[in-house]
Amino acid sequence: MKEFRVALLQLLPCGSLEQNLQKGLEACRRAAAMGADLALFPEMWSNGYRVESPEQLAAEAIDAEGPFVSAFAEEARALSMAIGVTFLERYDPAPRNALRVFDRTGALVLSYAKCHTCAFDVERWLTPGDGFPTACLDTGRGEVRIGAMICYDREFPESARLLMLGGAEIVLVPNACPMEINRLSQLRARAFENMIGIATVNYPHGQPDCNGHSTAFDGIAYRDGEPGSRDTLVLEAGEAEGIYLASFPLEELRAYRAHEVHGDAWRRPSLYAPLLACEKLPVFARPHAD
Repeated sequence: MKEFRVALLQLLPCGSLEQNLQKGLEACRRAAAMGADLALFPEMWSNGYRVESPEQLAAEAIDAEGPFVSAFAEEARALSMAIGVTFLERYDPAPRNALRVFDRTGALVLSYAKCHTCAFDVERWLTPGDGFPTACLDTGRGEVRIGAMICYDREFPESARLLMLGGAEIVLVPNACPMEINRLSQLRARAFENMIGIATVNYPHGQPDCNGHSTAFDGIAYRDGEPGSRDTLVLEAGEAEGIYLASFPLEELRAYRAHEVHGDAWRRPSLYAPLLACEKLPVFARPHAD
């Protein structure tokens, strides 16, 4: 499998769950026609990332096995293309910010809930996830190991590190915030230091507090025949609504990971015990933070 193609669905949400469903299904059909192996939605597509109150979240949360999510499983099978759909998941004691990836047969291969919820803001009303799973995705042309981070997860090096240690080759990042130089630099760094591809899809300009700039980084910092370090950026969308196809050179990435010095090649985990300590320096203490 020489390349893995991800369609970044940089879409404006509509006014209802049903409208988002229909617009999302149509976008998946367009992605399949473009030759995508996987179509990925921005964060919490089911309600367009509306987070206003505990009551609103409870009213708009949907079942992970319900008709909205199931429709994308059926569409994945019909299109023979994987789909990563995001939604506000009904969950106890409070909803979750969730992603499910269905393979080209419609089978569920990855289920993830945002671990680093923005608990300092309105996401304090959500239940955070409890881990960073990875999964093998069969594209029909070969297999690729995927994992996921959602928006604020990318601001913690540990998120991508755990996914790398879980074998992830490509990390999917649904997003809903302004993508500016520092956030883009975080994604570039996560790809570089872990030798992984990262596909991020954001809402376009027109969605409150969002500005497009969906991106893909291939994680290959050095290439034979090219002097010095290269920019790992594969694609950066503008602000406009659209579907942007990012092609990851998977065969080359695997060869690169097999001999370069990043990722897990020269780590020294025996020195990292303080990373697991729960105590915080006083300067970082925040009310209600773990």
